[in-house]
Amino acid sequence: MKSPDPAAALRECLARHLPSGPVGVAVSGGGDSTALLVLAAEAGLAVSAVSVDHGLRAEAAAELGAVAGLCAQLGVPHAILNWRHDGRGNLQAAARAGRRALIGEWARAAGLHAVLLGHTLEDQAETVLMRLARGSGVDGLGAMEEVLRAEGVLWLRPLLPVPREALRELLRARGIGWSEDRSNTEPRFARVRARKALAALQPLGLDAAGLAATAARMRRARAALELQTSEALARHARDDRGTVLLAPAVFDLAPEVRDRLFVHCLRGLTGAAYPTRLAALHRFIEAARAGKGAALGGCLLRVAPEGLRLFREARAVAGLAVPAGAEWDGRWRAEPLAGQGGEGIEMRALGEGGLALLSRGAAAGRHSHWRESGLPRAALAAQPGLWRGDALVAAPEAGWPNGWQLHVRPVAARPVRESESH
Repeated sequence: MKSPDPAAALRECLARHLPSGPVGVAVSGGGDSTALLVLAAEAGLAVSAVSVDHGLRAEAAAELGAVAGLCAQLGVPHAILNWRHDGRGNLQAAARAGRRALIGEWARAAGLHAVLLGHTLEDQAETVLMRLARGSGVDGLGAMEEVLRAEGVLWLRPLLPVPREALRELLRARGIGWSEDRSNTEPRFARVRARKALAALQPLGLDAAGLAATAARMRRARAALELQTSEALARHARDDRGTVLLAPAVFDLAPEVRDRLFVHCLRGLTGAAYPTRLAALHRFIEAARAGKGAALGGCLLRVAPEGLRLFREARAVAGLAVPAGAEWDGRWRAEPLAGQGGEGIEMRALGEGGLALLSRGAAAGRHSHWRESGLPRAALAAQPGLWRGDALVAAPEAGWPNGWQLHVRPVAARPVRESESH
């Protein structure tokens, strides 16, 4: 089968997702990203380039210097961003997250409409192999998307159908060099081992194109599952004052749809970037099926007369404080009513201290008791109140609005889209 033309792949991707506007290109100096930079410049795009120095290799400065030189020849503005590992967690994962955050900030500040990434057909195939090794399901085997929204930025991978060698041929034809990262040959990295495995599997007919085609079929299957999950959310889940009520019928759903529904609600409540581990999720669901309370990922589940209630765990938000006009816990905003001022007031969780203050206020006849809200004590403790220092000013969801109202972003009504990191 003939390889896709790299320039055509870029044009078609942009036509699908970004007909016009300035774009950025993330350029490491390797062959793939260098070729993407050249293609973007030759396509006449309003393009800027960005590179990240991770501070991990002595030769990186010279490599990025070469990128800067090429950008100057092409008339493309170029920025070099610096990232340093804080010593915590997996180095490669931290570097990926740090790189994305830096580039996202750069793209937003520059007003770019999208950032182009140079992932290729082989990158997609290697991702499938690595996720097979982890035992991934439909989502993970869907591998990389052509389009992704993260960090407030649109990220595009226009070269996913293009073989790596086609990009190097393009550069050789133009007399343009590129750098080779020595870490790409170190077997201690999973992607390097996947690359070697892919070469070994080719005689069996298991090549990059076939694995990429499998990923495409998995993405279609995922889309069907997401549609079913959206329909299940509409039937069986509803938002209730910052909590989510689930009907007992969720346990009658197909297991894959049921799991997705729970993951969607949990991530909607917490704003977590990635879903929880499957084994922990199943323990959580089995506790719910048995009629028991459970905790997972900063959320609590309680059995209610109308079904199951999911809500934030108070200790997960105990240290979170923002000015009254800001967003709290990624979902809540406070609005003062007429005549109220917000100076010196901040949003913090009610906690047990706030509930105790409310109980005393109710006993003094100043407002209704928080129990009349109908929400569980644990749910109210995790919801925001308006505070001035140690003084509670208002608790709208707990029966004491005192001139304030709260707005909360819904969870159950959000469209479903799982992370590509499954």
